[in-house]
Amino acid sequence: MRIPGLGNAADNPKHVTPGDDPEHHPRARDGRAPNVMRIGEWVPMRQHRDDEEVDFAIVGTGAGGGTLACRLAEGGLSVVAFDAGPYFRPLEDFASDESHQSKLYWTDERIVDGENPLQMGSNNSGKAVGGSTVHYAMVALRFRPEWFKARTLMGYGADWPIDWREMWRYYDQVEDDLKISGPVNYPWGPHRRRYHRRAHEINAAAKVLARGAEAMGIDWTPTPLATVSAPHGDAPPCVYRGFCTLGCSTNAKQSVLVSYLPRALKAGAEIRDLAMVGRIETKNGRATGVHYFREGKWRFQRAKNVVVAGYAIETPRLLLNSANQEFPDGLANSSGLVGRNLMVQGNQAVWGVFDEEIRSYKGPPSLAISEHWNYDDKGYGPFAKDFFGGYSYMSQGPLPQLWANTQASAHGLWGEALVSEMQRYNHVAGLKVVSEYMPQERNRVTLADVKDQYGLPVARITYSWCDNDKALNRHALRFLREALVSAGGREVWDQGDDTCHLNGTARMGADPRTSVVDADCRSWDIPNLFVCDGSVFPTTGGVNPSLTIQAIALRTADRIQATATGRGERRG
Repeated sequence: MRIPGLGNAADNPKHVTPGDDPEHHPRARDGRAPNVMRIGEWVPMRQHRDDEEVDFAIVGTGAGGGTLACRLAEGGLSVVAFDAGPYFRPLEDFASDESHQSKLYWTDERIVDGENPLQMGSNNSGKAVGGSTVHYAMVALRFRPEWFKARTLMGYGADWPIDWREMWRYYDQVEDDLKISGPVNYPWGPHRRRYHRRAHEINAAAKVLARGAEAMGIDWTPTPLATVSAPHGDAPPCVYRGFCTLGCSTNAKQSVLVSYLPRALKAGAEIRDLAMVGRIETKNGRATGVHYFREGKWRFQRAKNVVVAGYAIETPRLLLNSANQEFPDGLANSSGLVGRNLMVQGNQAVWGVFDEEIRSYKGPPSLAISEHWNYDDKGYGPFAKDFFGGYSYMSQGPLPQLWANTQASAHGLWGEALVSEMQRYNHVAGLKVVSEYMPQERNRVTLADVKDQYGLPVARITYSWCDNDKALNRHALRFLREALVSAGGREVWDQGDDTCHLNGTARMGADPRTSVVDADCRSWDIPNLFVCDGSVFPTTGGVNPSLTIQAIALRTADRIQATATGRGERRG
């Protein structure tokens, strides 16, 4: 099948040089893939024919899919992992240029509506081998244990069908794999082992957070980060260049691209870049493979099992678009919940001007953190909590172009007024939350009538805050304002409508009537169809989700292998 308007890639390119364009020509082919740790080098890659039935076809190579592909391949299973994005070489393809690096984001057309339409793109969507971890801020936090039973223990949201103690063991494994840099003693939650690398030195922006927290009488700590503070293999320590959310060009960042995927390739996995999966085929109640577009034509890869790991927008889009006579409402959708309970996290901020130079762009953007309001359920005085859930907050380090865009959009500055404001850029510091919004069925992903470049329906994303979300926003902004003023900030102002991180839309649970997948991320409806990404979250918590997604991926791989060998049984 040929899609009009798409050209064909060159026939059988035997030698793809570093100068070739990875956004238009696949790099992982002809039995090799890029060695992302060495300039111009390659590593061998096993390849499968489309008509060869592989053990697992995995759609997506981010925190969920890439981590899972590694674990399954290392367990001896045959794996083909698909990604719609390019296979970048960070040492060669990443520039210290904010505009150029927008190539890392999923900016294909999407339709947004609802009372609080979401901003899509750089803040929550990646399109590259390695997924959003290629441009994430590297913040590596664990869920509070009580959040796994939020309904039972805290009276809101939904319970996870997983015990926190089991997740704690998988958190240990991910932190070991990524060599997380963090403090000797983490102030909140149960005891955990020491992090594998020392915490990064905090910058002036982080010291602002520290002063404010201490003035408010709450704890703070250096942020646990997935960028190494000491050498690890071919990865050098962080050089604090500040372009973390635009792609690390030194490979200090332990994204899936440079951590799990090289291991997956070594273990025999195949990765197919620039490969857009458009539909999952089923027969007799089982998935039989995936239809994908690569090099100018549609192809079909046979598979014994299919895993969808496209994150909270593309995952339900694919499941819904795969509707057929067997499953007219889409795959895995007997509960009617595919696409529903979409959750983002609040990302509100306060900003202020300081007399001293801050230069907050120096280093990773979030070098200090407080989780106080994730663990204090009542609050005190003027900060008594009138909402369910919680939030963490972190220091911020926006780059110049992002800061100029923020000033233009927030204050309508342009021309000389914007230039004048940018003169104070090096004296600005901010505090920003990652907060827990509530799951609501009305917040959802559906299919629009509009078609994309592949001829597939575009995702329609409907989102509205509930009263609890609004109460949390008020509390967070009020507290952060007070903290920033206490740290010496003046001319303090709120950035009140920002959001980040996508979760929900294929939630896990113990009951097929109220969830899409079980505790092992296996579809209730189709026994060989799995979902393994942030879309399985029943609740979102007040921390960045990547560490939890990766812990779930390792657990899912272990459960798959235990079931395959007869050592496990399906668990709700």
